[in-house]
Amino acid sequence: MDGQVAGPSKAGPPPSRAGGKSSHLMCGTVFWGIAGAAASAYFAYLSYSHLSSADYSWPHTWWTTLTYAVWTVVIGGLVTETRCWRERIFFVLMLLIVLLSFAFSAWSNAPEHDVRELRLASTVMWALAAVASFTTAFGSGDKAGVAQPDSPEGAK
Repeated sequence: MDGQVAGPSKAGPPPSRAGGKSSHLMCGTVFWGIAGAAASAYFAYLSYSHLSSADYSWPHTWWTTLTYAVWTVVIGGLVTETRCWRERIFFVLMLLIVLLSFAFSAWSNAPEHDVRELRLASTVMWALAAVASFTTAFGSGDKAGVAQPDSPEGAK
């Protein structure tokens, strides 16, 4: 290597992602926002139906506990990939739901009162997750309130 090493090029900004797509998981994506809202609304209804029929039982099989553990890891990873507050709210709610479900699935001798309270809390969290997911469907996908490095505000 006898030649000089070239420094960084000042040719322009780095190439953007293919098709100019946002790096958001859900924000501004109508399909995923509505799909998440529909699934969350269904689970809110399912949880409410358990409450209204006074069915406070919770499955305690090793398979159910393992499933909740896997979902906890997957959704925990998705929380780290969120790019806007709407996505973050949705995935944090989902993470709380699966963490509570994991705990109660593993806790086989939980008092009925505590299980009832968890059912009530999960109904509320599923409903909130449905609303949070719906808000991601029609948002712009921009990082609200975060200065971008390429913008004049980010250069200060």
